[in-house]
Amino acid sequence: MPSPVADVMYHPDLARIARFIPRGLVGPKTAPVMRYLSRRMGRSVPDGVEVLTLSSGVTLRLHRPRGVAKPGPALLWMHGGGYVLGSPAQDDKLCRRYAGELGATVAAVQYRLAPQNPYPAGLEDCYAALTWLAQLPTVDPSRLAIGGASAGGGMAAALALLARDRGEVPLAAQVLVYPMLDDRTVGPEFDDPGHRLWTQGSNGFGWRAYLGGADPEVAVPARNPDLSGLAPAWIGVGTHDLFHDEDLAYAQRLREAGVPVEVEVVAGAFHGFDAIAPKTAVSQDFIGSQIATLRRAFTAAT
Repeated sequence: MPSPVADVMYHPDLARIARFIPRGLVGPKTAPVMRYLSRRMGRSVPDGVEVLTLSSGVTLRLHRPRGVAKPGPALLWMHGGGYVLGSPAQDDKLCRRYAGELGATVAAVQYRLAPQNPYPAGLEDCYAALTWLAQLPTVDPSRLAIGGASAGGGMAAALALLARDRGEVPLAAQVLVYPMLDDRTVGPEFDDPGHRLWTQGSNGFGWRAYLGGADPEVAVPARNPDLSGLAPAWIGVGTHDLFHDEDLAYAQRLREAGVPVEVEVVAGAFHGFDAIAPKTAVSQDFIGSQIATLRRAFTAAT
């Protein structure tokens, strides 16, 4: 059951719905059921969505812009789910919006999930999708961005680092929507009665599953000592999000490394608010900020 919200100052657009949102939704007991539901969601393919399996074995959902004949911008999108669940199908509407408003080809990747496939399996899936997208005839590789929400945002941050290190695919931008960046955000000192959907307990479960036996100093974006040379970033997060502090800390480190960063902090917003209440003005503004950033990045790369 959700905790009392009487003393929590939520954004006015979100206060009512916050009463019905659980604090922690994902854990060892709930993850198998939620993963099953995610798989069922992925079976539905709306008009305008292509489901492709690459030669690497990676599956993705492709959203092509309408009425665009020449090579244009592209976005590789990574879904959320704490690294342990989720499907690109959950972001079909968002990806269609990106494609429509930006005239961009949007590929949403189904990366392998933990704990069955710990680091670096999912990240390598995303890299395989990135290199495929960069070579697509309808894509201008100089206008290629990456993005994701929650664990997908963390995966996008890790992918930006990997792309920099391998030097094969230049990126125009990285859009990190309340990204899951730091495995150390797991203790009781990070508790907040305003948290919804994802708590420090969920975070510990997700990171343990994802890391397996990997070295956190290598696998966790927030632990990477060198953030220089990365693509310009947009980072958005609410003040009642478990990831608020780690996201702002990462943004500051990016700035110190010389990486252009735009930060969007939404007062009174909880984790995943834009997916839970997508029609609210605060959610529309939040997504609109992402689109504006991508439009500027794609224009600058023209």
